[in-house]
Amino acid sequence: MSQARNVEHGDVAGRRIALFAGAYNHISDGVTLTLNRLVGYLEGRDAEVLVFAPTAKSAPAIKHAGTLVTIPSLPWPGRSDYRLSLGLSRRARQRLKAFAPDLVHIASPDYLGAQALLWANDQGVPVVTSFHTHFGAYLRYFPTYNRLYRMDLLEGTCWRYGRWFYPQCQHIYVPSQAMVDELRRRGISNGLRLWPRGVNQERFHPRWRCEAWRQHHGLAADDLVVTYVGRLVWEKGLNVFAKVIRRLEDSGIAHRSIMVGDGPARKRLRERLPRTLFTGRLSRDQLSKAYASSDIFFFPSDTETFGNVTLEAMASGLPAVCADAGGSSALVLNNVTGFLASPGDSEDFFHKVQRLLSSASLRRSMGARALARSRLFDWDQVMAQMSAFYRDIWHSSPSSVGTGLIANGTKSLVTRAAA
Repeated sequence: MSQARNVEHGDVAGRRIALFAGAYNHISDGVTLTLNRLVGYLEGRDAEVLVFAPTAKSAPAIKHAGTLVTIPSLPWPGRSDYRLSLGLSRRARQRLKAFAPDLVHIASPDYLGAQALLWANDQGVPVVTSFHTHFGAYLRYFPTYNRLYRMDLLEGTCWRYGRWFYPQCQHIYVPSQAMVDELRRRGISNGLRLWPRGVNQERFHPRWRCEAWRQHHGLAADDLVVTYVGRLVWEKGLNVFAKVIRRLEDSGIAHRSIMVGDGPARKRLRERLPRTLFTGRLSRDQLSKAYASSDIFFFPSDTETFGNVTLEAMASGLPAVCADAGGSSALVLNNVTGFLASPGDSEDFFHKVQRLLSSASLRRSMGARALARSRLFDWDQVMAQMSAFYRDIWHSSPSSVGTGLIANGTKSLVTRAAA
């Protein structure tokens, strides 16, 4: 009796949710960390979650939350850090059938996701999906890694597939208004729900600034540090980053540059930027100190659907220089908390980074406003909103679910953030 009453009020206690993902523990990025946080939240409220995802033979990049069922996979052609799911094995199907989920949540529209969709439709189980990766934009960068793989030619096919896949899901959880607009432009409009991300205000805060950390990395007290945090993959705009840093160096503009993260572009970047400090992937206290001990956050990616690292930098009190695209444009208020530059325009990025380097007062004022804005993005509210979305699925008739636009609860959260 109490269990039913909890569910009626938006709780997920006693519910069973099957989550399908293209990556869950073999990569540490915004997508996998968000999904792990979601699973931890749901299990903390007495829901049962079974995760189906590919894994790698190497040690996991993160300690995952929940129960993980390994899906057979192969490395993506030209991108061995990604895994290509081979679909539901007989063992995985048996686990799924025995689990008997109340809801199927698909976090990647890959082959595994398509099989999960078809299984759920056949079993009469409601299906939702969350949009994490702008696959169409990512495909454009595959020739950067290997010219034999012209997967950029598949962008149109990718969107045609999306127009088949997404309308069969009752909800589509999208992290930013820019991506909502992009999906609508591509002919995908029903069931859109805005589901942004949050930031840990204790983990990311200016109080983590540490002169000992700076000294350990060879930074003088008066060095101005320009920092990138994220995976070292070309789709993050790293060609622009390299061009801007080299121009700053060639122009004699005082600064130090740091790249936090790892990935297949690291070797070539180190060759192009021999004066840049490459820390590798950092976690917990070291990552907190890296953000807060910097002075400017420089993130030129134009493929972000949200931009978790930008929000973490803002919470650390840094002004950000980001691409005027995707998730970054929903986080950075241009000329207020930082600067937005034209995607791919290294000249525009250079002038905006230079402007921040030349003015301590501008860095302080923008950093303070960035910190204040970051407080509008609270993980507890974000995850509670997902619980409410699930409740809408379980307590709405099939004909009424999926025809709406954006749930009022999340809309109010994002409206405050956009103010």
